[in-house]
Amino acid sequence: MSRPPRGPGLSAEDRRLWARVARTLTPAPGRAVPPVEEAPAAAAPRKGVGKPALPATAPKPSVPPELRPAPVPLPSRAAPDVLEPRRQRRLARERDPIEGRFDLHGFGRFQAEDELVGFLTRAQARGLTAVLVITGQGRRGGGVIRASAAEWLQGPRLRGVVSGFSSAHRRHGGEGALYVTLKKR
Repeated sequence: MSRPPRGPGLSAEDRRLWARVARTLTPAPGRAVPPVEEAPAAAAPRKGVGKPALPATAPKPSVPPELRPAPVPLPSRAAPDVLEPRRQRRLARERDPIEGRFDLHGFGRFQAEDELVGFLTRAQARGLTAVLVITGQGRRGGGVIRASAAEWLQGPRLRGVVSGFSSAHRRHGGEGALYVTLKKR
């Protein structure tokens, strides 16, 4: 936020206001303050005409680093990873049980997303760790739900639920199904 917005409609008054705002900001640690070009002030009003000029206020002194509050770490909500090959093999060979199955055939794109979120949330609440989601391959191998499933699993709605996913083995549906591992509650 230290650079003025660019655009064809930026007036001298807009640049002046932006420079005033930019002076009140403190840069992030390790970053320098970029220079802000200030527009020349408008011509001074004639004596006795217009409003009296307001006194300029001094910028507030910045708080020393030792007095600033420490940043609060956010909970880890990273996007899910691809399943590690060893876990994928164990699921394919059914050495790790597939504890639930959900078929998305017959749903529209938006309804399928809502149903998938609901299923995975309920599965996590029940304590399941690995499920199979059947997306189908679509007509001629280019299904909308199949193409969107990875995006949904990595999206913000499922970040606290899904820990990883990968394509299923041929016996479980191949490219038309996904192994999904869930985070513990």
